[in-house]
Amino acid sequence: MRVDRAERAAVTQQRSLEAFLAAKAAFDAQMAELQAMSAEHFGADPEAVLWGEAASLADWTRRLREVTDAYHRRSEFAHG
Repeated sequence: MRVDRAERAAVTQQRSLEAFLAAKAAFDAQMAELQAMSAEHFGADPEAVLWGEAASLADWTRRLREVTDAYHRRSEFAHG
């Protein structure tokens, strides 16, 4: 039985959609974790924050900025 090009394209698109939705669900779960971490001040006592905790949060923020910069094609991710 021969599968035509349109049918193969439809199967490929469906599999791509399934993979995208699975990745999005994982991303959304991570975002929910980040929101919970933020609400809990990333485990730091706001009355007794030390430089190490501030540095860790600054590093995590830098890493998240890389993701948003890549999405928005800013900074080193800009094209052209």
